[in-house]
Order: sequence, then C-alpha cells, then structure tokens
Amino acid sequence: MAELQAAELNNLQSEGFSDEQNAQYLTFELADEDYGVDILRVQEIRGWDVVTRVPNTPSYVKGVLNLRGAIVPIFDLRERFDLSSQEYTKDTVVIVLRVNGDTGMRIMGIIVDAVSDVLNANSSGLVNAPDFGGRVATEFIASLISAGDKMVMLLDVDKLLGQDQQSEQEQAAAN
Repeated sequence: MAELQAAELNNLQSEGFSDEQNAQYLTFELADEDYGVDILRVQEIRGWDVVTRVPNTPSYVKGVLNLRGAIVPIFDLRERFDLSSQEYTKDTVVIVLRVNGDTGMRIMGIIVDAVSDVLNANSSGLVNAPDFGGRVATEFIASLISAGDKMVMLLDVDKLLGQDQQSEQEQAAAN
C-alpha cells in the first residue's frame, strides 16, 4: 500500500471544504465499528510495518517507528480500547497523527484495521457522546455523527493519546 503523503492529504482537505461550520474526518474501521479523527491532525497513512519494541510499556504500545528521522510511538487502538486482538492484514494501517500535549505537539501513530473514507461533517450533525456514568470512559470521544446507516465515533486524539503521557508522569511521580 502506497503511503498517503501530506500533499495528498491537503488535496483531500481542500475538496468540498467551503463552509466554516463543516469539518472533515478521516474515518477508519476497528472491530467492525467506525471511528474518525480530524483530518487536519493526520500527517500520513502508512501500511503496517514492523516496529521496534520498547520494554516496560503497556501492551497497546507496540513500539516505535523511525519516520524520516523522527521516532514515532505506535499504539494499537484495538488493545487501547480493550477489543479482541486480530492479526494484522494487508488492510491494517498506521495513521500518523499530530497530537497536542503538555509538552507541545508530538507525532504518534495508531494501528487500525482499515481506512474507510473522508467524511464531510456539518457541526449541526454532531451529537455529544452519551453519558454512561463513571464506569465507562468516554472522554476521548469528541462526538458522534450519523453517516448513512451507521454511527461514526469522532475521537479527540489529544485526550486519547495524551492520557498515556499523563499516566506515565503520574506513575513516575508515584515511584
């Protein structure tokens, strides 16, 4: 699978983007469910490639990848969401994202089952994530939107991937 580079993403971002109330999301599949991330956060999409393991990391941290000189941590989103594991296939991809954290912008990658499409969404179609009470963590779900006959969960990558940085700091402070 050829890499989808930043120039191609910029073309996708400019197509059909006329109203300031609209946003575009890169949608992907994970365990037969649909998710999306703000396309402006996507740096590139790569086919799955072997990563270098890092000791003493959670199981969902698959390792790091050297991306043109930048060391990029790679997270398996299936494991991060406690979904059943699956062998990586030819459709498995790594979405490389720009994530804002306490220490500034970082580049991180997420492993997903397959990339689906670019979704144009009007802000009036966005719905807040349901409140499941304190037992279910949904803070990383920015909102939901209907796309045809399915619901797409739009993820807040800063909260989703920033939690790992925060928990690492809390763990280090406890020791």
